[in-house]
Amino acid sequence: MSAVLLSLFQVFFLMALAPAVSWFIKKMKAASQNRVGPSLIQAYADLWKLFRKDMVIPETASWIFHAMPWVLFASTLAAASMVPVLWTRSLFGFTGDVILFVYLLALGRFFLALAALDTGTTFGGMGSSREMTLSSLAEPALLLAFFALSFRARTLSLESMSVYFASEPPMQVLFFTSLAFGALLIVTITESGRIPLDNPATHLELTMIHEAMILEYSGRYLALIEWSHQIKQLVFLTLLADLFFPWGIAAAGDFPALGFSLVFFLAKIFILAFVVGWIEIHSSKLRLFRAPDLLAVAFVLAILSLLGQLIIGRGL
Repeated sequence: MSAVLLSLFQVFFLMALAPAVSWFIKKMKAASQNRVGPSLIQAYADLWKLFRKDMVIPETASWIFHAMPWVLFASTLAAASMVPVLWTRSLFGFTGDVILFVYLLALGRFFLALAALDTGTTFGGMGSSREMTLSSLAEPALLLAFFALSFRARTLSLESMSVYFASEPPMQVLFFTSLAFGALLIVTITESGRIPLDNPATHLELTMIHEAMILEYSGRYLALIEWSHQIKQLVFLTLLADLFFPWGIAAAGDFPALGFSLVFFLAKIFILAFVVGWIEIHSSKLRLFRAPDLLAVAFVLAILSLLGQLIIGRGL
């Protein structure tokens, strides 16, 4: 199979799988509360229903309100196209794509906060302020975790990182990257808007963050936003799976290797989704003023991981 077609398939695969991963976490939460929970089809039916619905546009909305869902969706897909999924190649991977990956997500977040302010609602301004506060703490931790991994692999390319860690002994990978894994897991929970930092199930609470920014959206705009959020969550889980547990990822684009990689990938993703769901079930939402404490833990873990790599690299 052509390398470009296979890399393009990886992006469409993430788009198709993202609602199923969100459904799995919802199903876990429902089971913990002795509820049946939604069916798998419902996850896709909800998106389809939103795409078919009419939109209600606020009178005060400008072009920013209309552009934001498309910018958010495009930037999320562009970031997803840099992440190796089933094999060690990506659609737009290059040396230094780690930096662009972080700031593509920041671009979508910037437009999301700007659109929330655009309508002039109280909830929108409150949500965008909180989102920017948390993101200003999460982004340094994310960058430092990436730098720790890149120092270990001697590259700033996500493709080359996955190749390097896939070739290392499993226990050696876990030992040297465990601190960076902890930092990136906290950042994943933050970027996914999940408990203990945010509650994805809330829609009209004073404590909401992500949902406060999208209260004015409906129809296909809301569908694009929700789908982008699901894809971003899966992208972070994919990073955790293929950088910290890279076993099974295909080194070549032949069908037997890809089939083997697909089974391993799905197993790793749903195990990591189980971990995220378990944390959400067994945690309570933090007060907003306590949220920086958790992100400070991620920052410290990332720094310790980077310092550890520097010390080991210099043979100290």
